Amino acid sequence: MAEKGIQTTVDGLRAVELYYRPVREISSGSTAFYQSQTRLNSPKLGVLSPDKYRDVCEMTSQAEKLFQLEMLQALEACRSFNERELNYGWISVYMPVRYLKSEHAAKAVVEICHKRDIPTNRICFELSENLLAEDDGKASESIQAMRNFGFHFMLTGFGGSYCPMMRLSKFSVDYVMLSPEVANYIGRGERSDNAVKSIISFVNDIGSEPVADGVFNSRQAEMLYSFECSYCAGSLSGKYVTERYVKRRTDD
Repeated sequence: MAEKGIQTTVDGLRAVELYYRPVREISSGSTAFYQSQTRLNSPKLGVLSPDKYRDVCEMTSQAEKLFQLEMLQALEACRSFNERELNYGWISVYMPVRYLKSEHAAKAVVEICHKRDIPTNRICFELSENLLAEDDGKASESIQAMRNFGFHFMLTGFGGSYCPMMRLSKFSVDYVMLSPEVANYIGRGERSDNAVKSIISFVNDIGSEPVADGVFNSRQAEMLYSFECSYCAGSLSGKYVTERYVKRRTDD
């Protein structure tokens, strides 16, 4: 991952700014991980959230350049969190699927972690559901190679209306973040609850750990835990904030 020539600022501001939210362990309520979300500082368009630029960006080589900036900033956050003695397993960094298919992807991310003295197991690469459309085996091989070095992987958006569930079995990801649609079905009736339970069981059965997104009350969290989902994110757990505002909760 070449760092020379990377533009890190725009008009005096960071070109990208990572925000972080806690992913909590349901049983204890403590922070297990931090999921990042990138805001892009555009000279012409202002601050852009991922839904405004990701799809277009991933069609070009800009996606890989953006990933480099995100990776560098996430490693800075790891160092800061460690110095502040925050308890967490890993910080997620969004990785474009096209980067997975790069021949030197694994070597590059290992080198940048070693250069900054950050253990590879402190980083979880977050993948979109676009991964499930890959069928040539390259992305799957790259995931396994990086996992062998200690990195984690988390697929997001799983279980939504247009998600091809069976394709997930081809990719050895550590975590699967369920679409907020899944949590919204909880409590609608027996059939809806059984559907949610089936999705969670499917994820567990292929050896990944489910993470529920969009959880906004304790009743949802309790039902998810009874369905064998151990982690949740959403308004119940905490909102996205910049690195300097990430603080230890009294119950962490």
